[in-house]
Amino acid sequence: MKLNMGSMDRIIRLLITLVIVILLVAGVLKGALAVVLGIIAIIFFVTSVFGFCPLYVIFGLATKKK
Repeated sequence: MKLNMGSMDRIIRLLITLVIVILLVAGVLKGALAVVLGIIAIIFFVTSVFGFCPLYVIFGLATKKK
């Protein structure tokens, strides 16, 4: 698995994850929207931690500088 996410991309994803988690904990998000955004937050967190996004491979993208 070759890293394909740059540091700015990873930081942005972590910030989005943090916002979603705060909204979920505060009870602002409810129902199906909460579930969908919760799943997105988990995906963003995992991809940020590992620095690898499978969708980038599919679309031939990379934000990591060589």
